[in-house]
Amino acid sequence: MLERTFTLTNPTGLHARPAALFVKEVQKFAGTEIFVRKGEREVSARSLLSLLSLGIGQGETIAIRCDGPQEEEAMAALAALIEGGFGE
Repeated sequence: MLERTFTLTNPTGLHARPAALFVKEVQKFAGTEIFVRKGEREVSARSLLSLLSLGIGQGETIAIRCDGPQEEEAMAALAALIEGGFGE
């Protein structure tokens, strides 16, 4: 199991378009469980509505947890997406 924290720097946080990109990336790792946590709430990263319900804005910190056979690849891909500002 891997867990890593990130601070979102893109101007709009994890709104609809970046969240959709995030879920699309997560879907590439079918055998790996991936969760996103903000504060005390943790949701499946496979659910767009669950991610949006966290209300993650610019400058907020989240934790991503990956557990499974492709956990390292999944974490690297998600880190690149977040650190790249979701292309915004």
